[in-house]
Amino acid sequence: MDYKKAGVDIDAGNEFVRRIRALVRSTFRPEVLTDIGGFGGLFRFDPKKYKDPVLVSGTDGVGTKLKVASLMGRHDTVGIDLVAMCVNDVAVCGAEPLFFLDYLAVGTLAVGQAETIIAGVVEGCRQAGCALIGGETAEMPGFYPDGEYDLAGFAVGVVERDRLIDGRRVRPGDVVIGLASTGLHSNGYSLVRHVLLEQAKMSLKEQVPGQGETLGEVLLRPTRIYVRTIRALVEAGDIRAIAHITGGGLTENLPRVLPEGCRAVITRKAWTPSPLFGLIQSRGQVADDEMYRVFNMGIGLVLVVPPDRADATLRLAEAQRDKAFRIGVIEMGERGVRYA
Repeated sequence: MDYKKAGVDIDAGNEFVRRIRALVRSTFRPEVLTDIGGFGGLFRFDPKKYKDPVLVSGTDGVGTKLKVASLMGRHDTVGIDLVAMCVNDVAVCGAEPLFFLDYLAVGTLAVGQAETIIAGVVEGCRQAGCALIGGETAEMPGFYPDGEYDLAGFAVGVVERDRLIDGRRVRPGDVVIGLASTGLHSNGYSLVRHVLLEQAKMSLKEQVPGQGETLGEVLLRPTRIYVRTIRALVEAGDIRAIAHITGGGLTENLPRVLPEGCRAVITRKAWTPSPLFGLIQSRGQVADDEMYRVFNMGIGLVLVVPPDRADATLRLAEAQRDKAFRIGVIEMGERGVRYA
């Protein structure tokens, strides 16, 4: 008896590290002091660049979107999702993401599949401008079915304390701007799979009406990474609050960045969600309130800005290749969201 017969292949793990070494190095910033393979990732933080730095951290996973990836046999985009879910949360505080770590758990390590997953993580880090400085690959035979896995990530960023964006300066009369999502991003997939795959018996190869793509292709669209757009907007003008619209939708996420006494009034007709959302709602007979409480409904990021900065913010977001919409205003009232 040996470890390999018990389900853990040490040689495969070593081969996996060898394959991804060059990929991971491609994300390194000048501050990275270690190569992969050490016990800890070292990142030299230069305090001379900052007057009063605040470190911002975030952690997240991809959720049951991974089930769709397994059903499709396609694993090149979920790594981007993993990075996006973490770095977007860090960036909405006004922070620049510095480095990222990943955790990949499998039943049995399939080196080619794992390499493809990490290639997606690397692409996400490139888009966010952060370094992938470490990670963990855990082989857990008997815990995950063959071919299935789980992903988790952890990001750290930095922002000057006096430039921290926390929503405290939001006032009645401020304008709410939404940036378009690329689709579902990485939330609501348990409901989607239940409605479309289990109840409606749709095939992942079936065309989504009005989309021009198959259901599988639409469901695996990677989460939009908004880091560069956020950085450009913060540098250009006054941003009073930013919310990453994840699980909980606009209804649950926007109030997280509003002070007491301020309520967001969102005009649903200000943008048109993609046909996928309508398909989910009609096939599952899902109520409007539930849709806006589970899904992003086509808005992946929300900005709150003073009225005199609204037009400039819209133009700058569009210049960063993000579709932007004026979707509402802030009014006095109990903290929350009211739909108009």
